[in-house]
Amino acid sequence: MNISTILVVDDCKSIRDVITFMLKQGGFEVKQASNGREGLSMAHHEHFDAILTDINMPEMDGYTLIKSLRQQAGYRNTPILTITTEHTDESKRQGREAGATGWVTKPFNPEKLLATLNRLIH
Repeated sequence: MNISTILVVDDCKSIRDVITFMLKQGGFEVKQASNGREGLSMAHHEHFDAILTDINMPEMDGYTLIKSLRQQAGYRNTPILTITTEHTDESKRQGREAGATGWVTKPFNPEKLLATLNRLIH
């Protein structure tokens, strides 16, 4: 069985590290990017089975990252989850319009996130 690789995009290193630790405990391989521009560049160079992204980041926000990924054939159907403190109906609408698969509000339940990723990927 192949190990799924997840890209975690968040400008907060401690958040990236917590999510990375949790995902590795769940059996995933994980790569990190500190903003949307870096995440998009990484996605051009290797394929990820799922992407978790924050919304509010410098250089390129999560909405722009999701829209940019969805324009690439290799990422049209890839699960992309937002992990953010944003929880308004308007921000969720923008996420859906950008192409987000799902919306996870910080703080999040690690078991629920792992279960969601496993359901979306496998």
